[in-house]
Amino acid sequence: MEIADLYALFQKYPSVTTDSRMCSKDSIFFALKGDRFNGNLFADKALEAGCALAVVDERSENDPFSERIIVVDDVLATLQKLANYHRRKLKIPIIGITGTNGKTTTKELIAISLSREFKVAYTQGNYNNHIGVPLTLLSMNKSHEIGVIEMGANHPGDIRELCEIAEPNYGLITNVGKAHLEGFGSFENVIKTKGELYDFIRSHEGKVFVNKDNPVLYELSEGMDRILYGKNDPSLFASGAIADATPFLEFDWSFFDSSYRVKTRLVGEFNFDNAIAAVAVSKFFGINAERISAALEEYEPRNHRSQFKRTEHNDLIIDAYNANPTSMKASLDFFTSIPSTLPKMVILGEMKELGEKSVEEHQKLLNFLSQQSFDRIYLVGDIFRKLNTTHLFFENVEVLIQSLQKEPVNGHYILLKGSHSVHLEKVVDYL
Repeated sequence: MEIADLYALFQKYPSVTTDSRMCSKDSIFFALKGDRFNGNLFADKALEAGCALAVVDERSENDPFSERIIVVDDVLATLQKLANYHRRKLKIPIIGITGTNGKTTTKELIAISLSREFKVAYTQGNYNNHIGVPLTLLSMNKSHEIGVIEMGANHPGDIRELCEIAEPNYGLITNVGKAHLEGFGSFENVIKTKGELYDFIRSHEGKVFVNKDNPVLYELSEGMDRILYGKNDPSLFASGAIADATPFLEFDWSFFDSSYRVKTRLVGEFNFDNAIAAVAVSKFFGINAERISAALEEYEPRNHRSQFKRTEHNDLIIDAYNANPTSMKASLDFFTSIPSTLPKMVILGEMKELGEKSVEEHQKLLNFLSQQSFDRIYLVGDIFRKLNTTHLFFENVEVLIQSLQKEPVNGHYILLKGSHSVHLEKVVDYL
Protein backbone atom coordinates (compact mmCIF):
# COMPACT_ATOMS: atom_id res chain seq x y z
CA MET A 1 0.00 0.00 0.00
CA GLU A 2 1.26 3.47 -0.89
CA ILE A 3 1.71 5.99 1.94
CA ALA A 4 -0.85 8.31 0.32
CA ASP A 5 -3.43 5.52 0.45
CA LEU A 6 -2.58 4.71 4.06
CA TYR A 7 -2.82 8.42 4.88
CA ALA A 8 -6.35 8.48 3.47
CA LEU A 9 -7.25 5.72 5.92
CA PHE A 10 -5.49 7.62 8.73
CA GLN A 11 -7.66 10.64 8.01
CA LYS A 12 -10.69 8.43 8.48
CA TYR A 13 -9.24 6.80 11.63
CA PRO A 14 -6.91 9.51 13.05
CA SER A 15 -5.74 7.67 16.14
CA VAL A 16 -2.69 5.43 16.24
CA THR A 17 -1.52 2.88 18.81
CA THR A 18 1.34 0.42 19.10
CA ASP A 19 -0.03 -1.26 22.24
CA SER A 20 -2.79 -3.86 21.85
CA ARG A 21 -3.79 -3.16 25.47
CA MET A 22 -4.53 0.48 24.65
CA CYS A 23 -6.83 0.40 21.64
CA SER A 24 -9.28 3.26 21.41
CA LYS A 25 -12.28 2.66 19.18
CA ASP A 26 -11.57 3.06 15.46
CA SER A 27 -7.81 3.51 15.89
CA ILE A 28 -5.05 1.99 13.77
CA PHE A 29 -2.78 -0.59 15.38
CA PHE A 30 0.84 -0.71 14.20
CA ALA A 31 2.35 -4.11 14.99
CA LEU A 32 5.91 -3.19 15.91
CA LYS A 33 8.61 -5.78 16.57
CA GLY A 34 11.44 -5.60 19.08
CA ASP A 35 14.08 -7.83 20.58
CA ARG A 36 11.61 -9.23 23.11
CA PHE A 37 8.20 -8.70 21.52
CA ASN A 38 6.36 -9.13 18.22
CA GLY A 39 3.30 -6.95 17.74
CA ASN A 40 2.17 -9.09 14.81
CA LEU A 41 1.10 -11.72 17.33
CA PHE A 42 -1.33 -9.25 18.89
CA ALA A 43 -2.95 -7.81 15.77
CA ASP A 44 -6.13 -9.90 16.15
CA LYS A 45 -6.38 -8.89 19.81
CA ALA A 46 -6.08 -5.23 18.85
CA LEU A 47 -8.84 -5.57 16.26
CA GLU A 48 -11.07 -7.37 18.73
CA ALA A 49 -10.45 -4.58 21.25
CA GLY A 50 -11.78 -1.90 18.90
CA CYS A 51 -9.07 -0.98 16.41
CA ALA A 52 -10.40 -0.38 12.93
CA LEU A 53 -7.26 -1.54 11.17
CA ALA A 54 -3.97 -3.28 11.91
CA VAL A 55 -0.72 -2.67 10.04
CA VAL A 56 1.49 -5.79 10.09
CA ASP A 57 4.55 -7.20 8.36
CA GLU A 58 3.79 -10.84 9.22
CA ARG A 59 0.48 -12.55 8.49
CA SER A 60 -0.94 -15.98 9.14
CA GLU A 61 -2.71 -17.72 6.24
CA ASN A 62 -6.01 -18.26 8.04
CA ASP A 63 -6.54 -14.76 9.36
CA PRO A 64 -10.18 -14.05 10.33
CA PHE A 65 -9.57 -10.30 10.11
CA SER A 66 -7.95 -10.23 6.67
CA GLU A 67 -10.13 -7.39 5.36
CA ARG A 68 -9.00 -5.15 8.23
CA ILE A 69 -5.30 -6.00 8.04
CA ILE A 70 -2.79 -4.04 6.00
CA VAL A 71 0.39 -5.94 5.17
CA VAL A 72 3.57 -3.90 4.62
CA ASP A 73 7.27 -4.74 4.30
CA ASP A 74 8.29 -3.02 7.54
CA VAL A 75 5.82 -1.70 10.10
CA LEU A 76 8.27 0.68 11.81
CA ALA A 77 9.38 2.23 8.51
CA THR A 78 5.74 2.60 7.49
CA LEU A 79 4.89 4.33 10.78
CA GLN A 80 7.77 6.74 10.28
CA LYS A 81 6.85 7.47 6.65
CA LEU A 82 3.23 8.08 7.60
CA ALA A 83 4.31 10.46 10.37
CA ASN A 84 6.53 12.39 7.95
CA TYR A 85 3.74 12.54 5.35
CA HIS A 86 1.37 13.88 8.01
CA ARG A 87 3.94 16.40 9.23
CA ARG A 88 4.23 17.81 5.69
CA LYS A 89 0.47 18.07 5.32
CA LEU A 90 0.15 20.04 8.56
CA LYS A 91 2.60 22.75 7.44
CA ILE A 92 3.14 24.11 10.97
CA PRO A 93 6.38 25.22 12.64
CA ILE A 94 8.17 22.35 14.38
CA ILE A 95 10.77 23.04 17.08
CA GLY A 96 13.23 20.18 17.53
CA ILE A 97 14.95 19.91 20.91
CA THR A 98 17.85 17.67 21.86
CA GLY A 99 20.74 17.70 24.31
CA THR A 100 22.46 15.57 26.92
CA ASN A 101 20.69 17.12 29.91
CA GLY A 102 17.62 19.29 30.33
CA LYS A 103 15.84 18.57 27.05
CA THR A 104 12.64 17.29 28.68
CA THR A 105 12.46 20.21 31.13
CA THR A 106 13.20 22.71 28.34
CA LYS A 107 10.57 21.10 26.11
CA GLU A 108 7.97 21.32 28.89
CA LEU A 109 8.80 24.96 29.67
CA ILE A 110 8.63 25.96 26.00
CA ALA A 111 5.36 24.11 25.47
CA ILE A 112 3.63 25.59 28.52
CA SER A 113 4.74 29.09 27.59
CA LEU A 114 3.79 28.87 23.90
CA SER A 115 0.43 27.43 24.96
CA ARG A 116 -0.47 30.86 26.33
CA GLU A 117 -1.03 31.98 22.72
CA PHE A 118 -1.05 28.89 20.51
CA LYS A 119 -2.50 25.40 20.27
CA VAL A 120 0.67 23.41 20.89
CA ALA A 121 1.38 19.72 20.35
CA TYR A 122 4.44 18.41 22.13
CA THR A 123 6.23 15.24 23.13
CA GLN A 124 4.55 13.56 26.08
CA GLY A 125 6.89 12.24 28.76
CA ASN A 126 10.12 11.18 27.12
CA TYR A 127 8.69 9.62 23.96
CA ASN A 128 11.68 10.97 22.09
CA ASN A 129 13.00 8.06 20.02
CA HIS A 130 12.40 6.51 16.58
CA ILE A 131 8.97 5.33 17.75
CA GLY A 132 7.97 8.17 20.08
CA VAL A 133 8.67 10.97 17.57
CA PRO A 134 6.39 9.48 14.88
CA LEU A 135 3.64 8.89 17.45
CA THR A 136 3.91 12.50 18.61
CA LEU A 137 3.62 13.76 15.03
CA LEU A 138 0.62 11.53 14.37
CA SER A 139 -1.09 12.89 17.49
CA MET A 140 -1.20 16.34 15.86
CA ASN A 141 -4.21 17.60 13.95
CA LYS A 142 -5.28 20.65 11.96
CA SER A 143 -6.09 22.59 15.13
CA HIS A 144 -2.43 22.61 16.21
CA GLU A 145 -0.38 25.69 15.38
CA ILE A 146 3.09 24.71 16.68
CA GLY A 147 4.81 21.41 17.44
CA VAL A 148 7.57 20.92 20.01
CA ILE A 149 9.45 17.66 19.47
CA GLU A 150 12.00 16.22 21.89
CA MET A 151 14.69 14.11 20.26
CA GLY A 152 16.82 11.60 22.15
CA ALA A 153 19.86 9.69 20.94
CA ASN A 154 21.90 6.67 21.98
CA HIS A 155 23.95 6.18 18.83
CA PRO A 156 25.46 8.26 16.01
CA GLY A 157 22.87 9.01 13.34
CA ASP A 158 19.88 8.89 15.70
CA ILE A 159 19.19 12.64 15.60
CA ARG A 160 19.60 12.75 11.83
CA GLU A 161 16.99 9.99 11.51
CA LEU A 162 14.54 11.83 13.76
CA CYS A 163 15.06 15.08 11.88
CA GLU A 164 14.25 13.37 8.60
CA ILE A 165 10.96 12.24 10.13
CA ALA A 166 9.95 15.44 11.93
CA GLU A 167 11.59 17.98 9.59
CA PRO A 168 12.00 20.71 12.25
CA ASN A 169 12.11 24.35 11.13
CA TYR A 170 13.73 25.41 14.40
CA GLY A 171 16.32 23.67 16.54
CA LEU A 172 17.62 23.92 20.09
CA ILE A 173 20.41 21.87 21.66
CA THR A 174 20.39 22.32 25.45
CA ASN A 175 23.98 21.14 25.99
CA VAL A 176 26.38 18.28 25.29
CA GLY A 177 27.79 16.06 28.01
CA LYS A 178 29.13 12.61 28.79
CA ALA A 179 26.12 10.33 28.46
CA HIS A 180 25.37 7.08 26.58
CA LEU A 181 29.09 6.68 25.90
CA GLU A 182 28.49 2.96 25.51
CA GLY A 183 26.48 3.67 22.36
CA PHE A 184 28.37 6.71 21.10
CA GLY A 185 31.87 5.42 21.72
CA SER A 186 33.31 8.82 22.62
CA PHE A 187 32.39 12.31 23.81
CA GLU A 188 33.32 13.60 20.36
CA ASN A 189 30.62 11.37 18.88
CA VAL A 190 28.12 12.76 21.38
CA ILE A 191 28.88 16.27 20.11
CA LYS A 192 28.68 15.17 16.48
CA THR A 193 25.36 13.36 17.00
CA LYS A 194 23.67 16.21 18.85
CA GLY A 195 25.02 18.51 16.14
CA GLU A 196 23.02 16.53 13.57
CA LEU A 197 20.09 18.77 14.53
CA TYR A 198 22.10 21.84 13.50
CA ASP A 199 23.15 20.04 10.31
CA PHE A 200 19.54 19.44 9.32
CA ILE A 201 18.41 22.97 10.19
CA ARG A 202 21.36 24.44 8.30
CA SER A 203 20.62 22.45 5.14
CA HIS A 204 16.93 23.45 5.28
CA GLU A 205 17.56 27.13 6.02
CA GLY A 206 15.87 27.12 9.43
CA LYS A 207 16.74 28.92 12.65
CA VAL A 208 18.46 27.70 15.80
CA PHE A 209 18.29 28.94 19.37
CA VAL A 210 21.81 28.85 20.83
CA ASN A 211 23.19 29.31 24.34
CA LYS A 212 25.95 31.90 23.86
CA ASP A 213 27.60 30.70 27.10
CA ASN A 214 28.18 27.19 25.70
CA PRO A 215 31.37 27.36 23.61
CA VAL A 216 30.76 24.00 21.92
CA LEU A 217 27.28 24.95 20.73
CA TYR A 218 28.33 28.46 19.82
CA GLU A 219 31.09 27.11 17.59
CA LEU A 220 28.91 24.37 16.08
CA SER A 221 26.29 26.93 15.05
CA GLU A 222 28.73 29.39 13.53
CA GLY A 223 27.36 30.90 10.34
CA MET A 224 23.78 29.75 10.98
CA ASP A 225 20.66 31.87 11.31
CA ARG A 226 20.74 31.79 15.10
CA ILE A 227 19.00 33.44 18.01
CA LEU A 228 21.30 33.81 21.00
CA TYR A 229 20.39 33.57 24.67
CA GLY A 230 22.44 33.37 27.84
CA LYS A 231 23.40 34.87 31.17
CA ASN A 232 24.19 38.47 32.15
CA ASP A 233 24.43 39.85 28.62
CA PRO A 234 21.77 42.43 27.63
CA SER A 235 22.99 42.35 24.02
CA LEU A 236 21.52 38.86 23.56
CA PHE A 237 17.99 38.21 22.32
CA ALA A 238 17.15 36.78 25.76
CA SER A 239 19.32 37.11 28.84
CA GLY A 240 18.87 36.81 32.58
CA ALA A 241 20.63 36.74 35.90
CA ILE A 242 20.25 34.18 38.66
CA ALA A 243 18.83 35.76 41.81
CA ASP A 244 18.57 32.67 44.01
CA ALA A 245 18.62 28.87 43.92
CA THR A 246 18.28 27.67 47.52
CA PRO A 247 16.81 25.39 46.37
CA PHE A 248 14.27 26.92 43.94
CA LEU A 249 15.60 28.82 40.96
CA GLU A 250 14.74 32.52 40.80
CA PHE A 251 16.04 34.73 38.03
CA ASP A 252 15.61 38.18 36.53
CA TRP A 253 15.20 38.91 32.86
CA SER A 254 14.39 42.02 30.86
CA PHE A 255 11.97 42.74 28.05
CA PHE A 256 12.82 46.12 26.55
CA ASP A 257 12.73 48.53 29.52
CA SER A 258 10.90 46.24 31.94
CA SER A 259 12.49 43.71 34.30
CA TYR A 260 10.83 40.53 35.53
CA ARG A 261 11.61 38.33 38.53
CA VAL A 262 10.62 34.72 37.87
CA LYS A 263 10.25 32.41 40.86
CA THR A 264 10.24 28.90 39.46
CA ARG A 265 9.50 25.56 41.10
CA LEU A 266 12.65 24.14 39.51
CA VAL A 267 15.42 23.07 41.84
CA GLY A 268 18.98 24.17 41.12
CA GLU A 269 20.75 26.94 39.26
CA PHE A 270 21.61 24.44 36.49
CA ASN A 271 17.98 24.84 35.39
CA PHE A 272 18.62 28.46 34.47
CA ASP A 273 19.79 27.50 30.97
CA ASN A 274 16.55 25.56 30.43
CA ALA A 275 14.42 28.47 31.63
CA ILE A 276 16.16 31.19 29.63
CA ALA A 277 15.98 28.98 26.52
CA ALA A 278 12.21 28.87 26.99
CA VAL A 279 12.20 32.66 27.35
CA ALA A 280 14.09 33.02 24.05
CA VAL A 281 11.78 30.70 22.11
CA SER A 282 8.62 32.22 23.60
CA LYS A 283 9.78 35.77 22.97
CA PHE A 284 10.63 34.90 19.36
CA PHE A 285 7.12 33.55 18.80
CA GLY A 286 5.57 36.70 20.21
CA ILE A 287 4.46 35.67 23.70
CA ASN A 288 4.40 38.74 25.93
CA ALA A 289 6.71 38.99 28.92
CA GLU A 290 4.03 38.65 31.61
CA ARG A 291 2.70 35.45 30.07
CA ILE A 292 6.18 33.98 29.67
CA SER A 293 7.04 34.69 33.30
CA ALA A 294 3.72 33.36 34.57
CA ALA A 295 4.08 30.16 32.55
CA LEU A 296 7.58 29.48 33.91
CA GLU A 297 6.37 30.04 37.47
CA GLU A 298 3.40 27.74 36.90
CA TYR A 299 5.44 24.77 35.71
CA GLU A 300 5.94 22.09 38.35
CA PRO A 301 8.47 19.34 37.59
CA ARG A 302 7.35 15.74 37.81
CA ASN A 303 8.81 12.30 37.14
CA HIS A 304 11.50 12.79 39.79
CA ARG A 305 13.28 15.54 37.87
CA SER A 306 14.67 18.38 40.02
CA GLN A 307 11.90 18.02 42.61
CA PHE A 308 11.93 19.26 46.19
CA LYS A 309 9.94 17.34 48.78
CA ARG A 310 9.62 17.82 52.52
CA THR A 311 8.62 14.65 54.36
CA GLU A 312 7.88 14.18 58.06
CA HIS A 313 11.54 13.28 58.59
CA ASN A 314 13.76 14.92 55.96
CA ASP A 315 14.06 17.48 53.17
CA LEU A 316 14.64 15.82 49.81
CA ILE A 317 15.90 16.88 46.42
CA ILE A 318 14.83 14.14 44.02
CA ASP A 319 16.70 14.13 40.72
CA ALA A 320 16.53 10.43 40.01
CA TYR A 321 15.21 10.30 36.46
CA ASN A 322 18.61 10.20 34.82
CA ALA A 323 22.31 10.61 35.56
CA ASN A 324 25.57 10.97 33.70
CA PRO A 325 28.92 12.49 34.73
CA THR A 326 27.89 15.97 33.59
CA SER A 327 24.52 16.08 35.35
CA MET A 328 25.88 14.31 38.44
CA LYS A 329 28.58 16.94 38.90
CA ALA A 330 26.08 19.78 38.37
CA SER A 331 23.66 18.34 40.94
CA LEU A 332 26.36 17.77 43.55
CA ASP A 333 27.84 21.24 43.05
CA PHE A 334 24.40 22.77 43.48
CA PHE A 335 23.56 20.66 46.54
CA THR A 336 26.87 21.58 48.14
CA SER A 337 26.16 25.27 47.68
CA ILE A 338 22.73 25.27 49.34
CA PRO A 339 22.85 26.82 52.83
CA SER A 340 21.14 24.59 55.38
CA THR A 341 21.10 24.00 59.12
CA LEU A 342 20.39 20.32 58.46
CA PRO A 343 23.23 17.84 57.98
CA LYS A 344 23.52 16.90 54.32
CA MET A 345 23.33 13.41 52.91
CA VAL A 346 23.59 12.06 49.36
CA ILE A 347 22.13 8.85 48.00
CA LEU A 348 23.71 8.27 44.61
CA GLY A 349 22.87 5.57 42.10
CA GLU A 350 25.30 4.41 39.47
CA MET A 351 25.46 6.08 36.07
CA LYS A 352 24.47 3.67 33.33
CA GLU A 353 25.51 3.31 29.67
CA LEU A 354 29.04 4.64 30.07
CA GLY A 355 30.67 1.61 28.45
CA GLU A 356 34.41 1.29 28.90
CA LYS A 357 34.48 4.68 30.66
CA SER A 358 32.21 3.47 33.45
CA VAL A 359 34.84 2.56 36.05
CA GLU A 360 36.86 5.69 35.30
CA GLU A 361 33.87 8.03 35.61
CA HIS A 362 32.62 6.42 38.82
CA GLN A 363 36.11 6.68 40.31
CA LYS A 364 36.10 10.39 39.46
CA LEU A 365 32.80 10.64 41.31
CA LEU A 366 34.29 8.96 44.38
CA ASN A 367 37.31 11.27 44.21
CA PHE A 368 34.98 14.27 44.19
CA LEU A 369 32.96 12.90 47.12
CA SER A 370 36.15 12.45 49.16
CA GLN A 371 36.61 16.22 49.04
CA GLN A 372 33.10 16.97 50.33
CA SER A 373 31.84 17.15 53.89
CA PHE A 374 28.54 15.32 53.58
CA ASP A 375 27.27 13.79 56.82
CA ARG A 376 26.38 10.55 55.04
CA ILE A 377 27.05 9.07 51.60
CA TYR A 378 25.08 6.06 50.37
CA LEU A 379 26.03 4.50 47.03
CA VAL A 380 23.70 2.21 45.08
CA GLY A 381 24.73 -0.06 42.22
CA ASP A 382 27.06 -2.94 41.51
CA ILE A 383 29.71 -0.73 39.84
CA PHE A 384 30.73 0.62 43.24
CA ARG A 385 31.70 -2.90 44.33
CA LYS A 386 34.63 -2.73 41.90
CA LEU A 387 35.95 0.51 43.36
CA ASN A 388 37.80 1.30 46.52
CA THR A 389 35.30 3.16 48.67
CA THR A 390 34.72 3.53 52.39
CA HIS A 391 31.17 4.80 51.88
CA LEU A 392 28.11 2.69 52.56
CA PHE A 393 27.42 0.58 49.50
CA PHE A 394 24.17 -1.14 48.50
CA GLU A 395 23.96 -3.57 45.61
CA ASN A 396 20.50 -2.35 44.61
CA VAL A 397 17.65 -0.17 45.80
CA GLU A 398 15.84 -3.06 47.51
CA VAL A 399 18.83 -3.66 49.79
CA LEU A 400 18.95 0.07 50.56
CA ILE A 401 15.26 0.09 51.49
CA GLN A 402 15.80 -2.83 53.89
CA SER A 403 18.60 -0.86 55.54
CA LEU A 404 16.46 2.29 55.85
CA GLN A 405 13.68 0.26 57.43
CA LYS A 406 16.09 -1.04 60.07
CA GLU A 407 17.97 2.25 60.56
CA PRO A 408 15.76 5.20 59.52
CA VAL A 409 17.31 8.53 58.55
CA ASN A 410 15.89 11.61 60.26
CA GLY A 411 16.60 15.33 60.19
CA HIS A 412 18.73 15.40 57.02
CA TYR A 413 18.82 17.34 53.78
CA ILE A 414 19.11 14.58 51.18
CA LEU A 415 19.98 14.55 47.47
CA LEU A 416 18.87 11.50 45.48
CA LYS A 417 20.59 11.26 42.09
CA GLY A 418 21.07 8.28 39.80
CA SER A 419 20.19 6.69 36.49
CA HIS A 420 16.54 5.84 35.97
CA SER A 421 17.10 2.07 35.95
CA VAL A 422 18.47 2.21 39.50
CA HIS A 423 14.96 3.30 40.65
CA LEU A 424 16.01 5.58 43.50
CA GLU A 425 12.47 7.00 43.47
CA LYS A 426 11.43 3.86 45.38
CA VAL A 427 13.44 5.10 48.35
CA VAL A 428 11.41 8.30 48.81
CA ASP A 429 8.68 6.61 50.87
CA TYR A 430 11.32 5.46 53.37
CA LEU A 431 12.84 8.87 53.95
